[in-house]
Amino acid sequence: MKGFWYRLLTRSSELCGPWLFVVVSRIIAAGFFIFSGRVPESRRFYGVLFPDRGRLYHLWCGFKQYQNFTTIHLDRFLTSRTTPASTSEGWEKLEAVIGKEGGILLMSHLGNWEMAAHLLKQQKKDLRMLLYMGVKEKEGVERLQKEELRRAGVTIIGADQEGGSPFSAVEGIRFLQSGGLVSMTGDIVWRSDQRKVRVSFLGYEAWLPEAPYVFALVSGAPLFAFFTFRTGTNSYHFTLSDPIVIPATSRQNRARAISRAAQQYADLLEAALREHPLEWYHFDRFIRYRGQKAEGRRQRAE
Repeated sequence: MKGFWYRLLTRSSELCGPWLFVVVSRIIAAGFFIFSGRVPESRRFYGVLFPDRGRLYHLWCGFKQYQNFTTIHLDRFLTSRTTPASTSEGWEKLEAVIGKEGGILLMSHLGNWEMAAHLLKQQKKDLRMLLYMGVKEKEGVERLQKEELRRAGVTIIGADQEGGSPFSAVEGIRFLQSGGLVSMTGDIVWRSDQRKVRVSFLGYEAWLPEAPYVFALVSGAPLFAFFTFRTGTNSYHFTLSDPIVIPATSRQNRARAISRAAQQYADLLEAALREHPLEWYHFDRFIRYRGQKAEGRRQRAE
């Protein structure tokens, strides 16, 4: 959705009520589902997730995926007017590293990662948090998204899809060393030349960005898989995993240590996906469907 039309919808909804936002956004999502070329990918993905169900069920899952995605925009609109309700699980694990060695949050496109950032700031008002976000050539709603996060007190660093600056990486490491939290996407590889690590996911091969694990290795900070799922209108439950620690090791063993940590995250992501299958907001290909399944590769890594 373009920024102008999004602003128009939010202004109109402020006058008429949130029901207008719900109706219009769901109609737009239905249009995307009908005309988007990405729908076959959703059907294919749900075919892997639910191999015992028929094609019609997989298509229905894809439709619900597109419809549920509208709640991210709706709750962003509601959050600008009211404070979201939330419950948490595992907050004490994160609190133990704040102001000390710091921590790396692995955000996922499962659930609402944007709301996750708001909820963390709500949990601790003076929380120092740096968020790496992808930069698109033409941004509409994404620009508004970044502006709202900055107003909430989150430091944003744009990760250019054409290539990142080494200075942005240095800033993130320093932020961790000062005891802050750095949030990075754990499940999207932005560029074909980006360094990545192979994992097993749903029994197939998938690729994750290597950067969060390198940050953990260099800084000594633990990683946390962070998921936020909707429990009602503008109401969420967030969970933090046990810390994933990459021990200091020899150069020869670094690749193996990173691979193990990445697989830990992939396993947590898969478990959360099975509990919340219709909140999967990857619309591009995530797993490789052709070729040999990846269980053997995972066993060798372990």
